[in-house]
Amino acid sequence: MNFTSSKFHRTAILCGLTLGLLAAALAVQALSATQDPVPFTDVKAQTMQFIEWYDTIELTAEQKAVKKAALEPLPAPCCSNNTAYTCCCPCNMARSLWGLTHYLITEHGYNAEQVQAKVKEWIAYINPKGYSGDVCGTGGCNRPFEHNGCGGMRKGQVTWAD
Repeated sequence: MNFTSSKFHRTAILCGLTLGLLAAALAVQALSATQDPVPFTDVKAQTMQFIEWYDTIELTAEQKAVKKAALEPLPAPCCSNNTAYTCCCPCNMARSLWGLTHYLITEHGYNAEQVQAKVKEWIAYINPKGYSGDVCGTGGCNRPFEHNGCGGMRKGQVTWAD
């Protein structure tokens, strides 16, 4: 093999490796773009995190409009005569919804439809049996989420089932 052909082979190998790395990077990027930014795995830890996000993440006027468009069409799970956008009060369940919403809008650029879908998923996750819609009127404000409750009214003092 002469010098020219060995140089050609090295260049070809380097090009092949570069293309392989580029393809791998693109695949990782595509995978991460489709991955859920907030998979629900721990209701207690995530509730506390979402409440913290509600307290600390400020929305711009444009972001507030996205939040409103996402949550206003949804009835509040605990008091269905109110919307998820306002609820009847800032209970821990509502705070968790609002914090999740703030995070998805500000950190992941979610639109109203995406936020609404994720909030519905959270509601189903925290109470798989579903909400009655009359929790607040039947003394359920201090019941745990999974027992058709609001998880309490005091920020940071969430009522848990166990």
